[in-house]
Amino acid sequence: MADQQGMHADEPHAGGINQRLNWLRAGVLGANDGIVSVASLVVGVAGATTDNAALLVAGTAGLIGGAISMALGEYVSVSSQRDSERALIAKEKHELRTMPDEELDELTELYRQRGLSAETARQVAVELTEHDALAAHLEVELGIDQDDLVNPWHAAFSSAIAFTIGALLPLLAILLPPPALRVPITFVVVMIALAATGFISAKLGSAPPGRAMVRLLIGGALALIATWLIGTLLGTTGIA
Repeated sequence: MADQQGMHADEPHAGGINQRLNWLRAGVLGANDGIVSVASLVVGVAGATTDNAALLVAGTAGLIGGAISMALGEYVSVSSQRDSERALIAKEKHELRTMPDEELDELTELYRQRGLSAETARQVAVELTEHDALAAHLEVELGIDQDDLVNPWHAAFSSAIAFTIGALLPLLAILLPPPALRVPITFVVVMIALAATGFISAKLGSAPPGRAMVRLLIGGALALIATWLIGTLLGTTGIA
């Protein structure tokens, strides 16, 4: 049902969409990486040994190291993106201050390229410039909202927390069952977790869930099978 402005409640018209997509992307990536990387690690170790201590040490090390690595990677990546956005905003401010007429012509041409007539494009450009010239240029030229820049801390914390939660699932699944059932149970738990991750991420991003779920399931299954085979081979040959 549309609201009074004709907008649908489930469409992302409200401000803050960049922040939402920022933490959503980081959270989904962190959860998926936590599930797959730690599951692959402990399944590989389980293929070589049934020792609980070895599994616990490997899984815990993978969880802690992975969470820190994901958080750091997200912070650095998103910080670089935000620095680039700030540099573009500063450049646009300078151009508006030093060459306002050229910038008005540029904005008019951008709207004309979007399908408006020359007269309408000029009128829109003039009115938007009078209202908020910087916001108009950032939106049309660069797709940037100066009040909704990405936050590296949000991405870092979201990624680290999601990684930890995701990593705990395969770690518990490999430690709690009896040795003969560890790998099968872990495989099932990981597949369920990846399917849920794909479904939730697709729904939050307003995308069809089927494709996202299939991608995660295939990738996770391949990773688990590969590491289990390697661990089994190393354990059989006595290298482990």
